[in-house]
Amino acid sequence: MSPNLVIIPTYNEIENIEKMIHTVFDLSLDFDILVVDDNSPDKTAEKVNELQAKFPGKLHLLERKGKLGLGTAYIKGFKYALERDYQYIFEMDCDFSHNPDDLIKLHAACAKDGYDVAVGSRYVSNGGFQNWPLFRVFLSKFASFYVEFILGTGVKDSTAGFVCYKAKVLSSINLDQIKFIGYAFQIEMKYKAKLKGFALKEVPIIFTDRVLGESKMSKNIIKEAVLGVWRLRKES
Repeated sequence: MSPNLVIIPTYNEIENIEKMIHTVFDLSLDFDILVVDDNSPDKTAEKVNELQAKFPGKLHLLERKGKLGLGTAYIKGFKYALERDYQYIFEMDCDFSHNPDDLIKLHAACAKDGYDVAVGSRYVSNGGFQNWPLFRVFLSKFASFYVEFILGTGVKDSTAGFVCYKAKVLSSINLDQIKFIGYAFQIEMKYKAKLKGFALKEVPIIFTDRVLGESKMSKNIIKEAVLGVWRLRKES
């Protein structure tokens, strides 16, 4: 078993999942993968189950009964990782908007440089976007500015979903009390890690718009993030 676990939530990612799994397992650093699938109608979970025979003990699958939200998928994955003593736990999208090669940079920030949380950031030097619509870039930048203005996390890309956590960070946070399930979940996790005194490092990445499959963005997810930061500030 590797000490490194990559958690990949999926819903209708049949066009990406096999390639993603092979790409991560082909990296120079050893990773295990946990796919958390929300009962994808396109049979994403069936493809993962098929591939498990090829990667015994390396590829894991948790199937849920429906589309329950990104945050709850990661919480389930975090608990799975802690129960099995993984030391470095990663969040990553399945659609290749996050470059799997950057897993190695995130790991190095924690394992070699001593940080507790490494955030794949679009808003530090050498970070950025590729093939993303301008309105999405503007929305993302405004969201990060808005969050920093209210919460003062010190993280420029607070909604980023490409992250490495040391196990001690996740074990110190009461995961059952995490409130949010969309992008606000990403904000909440970084904020709670910061409040507990953990050291966060932003690692530059190039975020690429998905080529295959459909975005899971919705108005409810945006609304949750806009209102959620005020709730976090009030309760902290």
